[in-house]
Amino acid sequence: MEAISKHFRPEFINRIDEIVVFHALDKKQIRAITNTQIERLKKRLAAQDLHLEVSTKALDYLADTGFDPNYGARPLKRAIQQYLENPLAQDILQGKFTPKDKIFVDRDGSGLKFRT
Repeated sequence: MEAISKHFRPEFINRIDEIVVFHALDKKQIRAITNTQIERLKKRLAAQDLHLEVSTKALDYLADTGFDPNYGARPLKRAIQQYLENPLAQDILQGKFTPKDKIFVDRDGSGLKFRT
């Protein structure tokens, strides 16, 4: 409140009902969020009778790629879309994976690789 009162006039501060302070996420928390996002993706794929297994190395890659302490989990969501969801969707649309397939995702030298 002290920092806020130095920068804003009392009339403005009086209009604020509550102040919530957010602390930067650390790598452990980003990794937990990565797991949560992957679980959601697994459920969406399970509805199409596709099963997804993601290696620890792939999870670490996504968490590291999406880690930015200044922006929270937003870059993580973009990293998951760019490196996992979009390439996987392309492979599914091209017929590389069909219902009942178990898709394994692993870390590759340049990104992620997919296989059955």
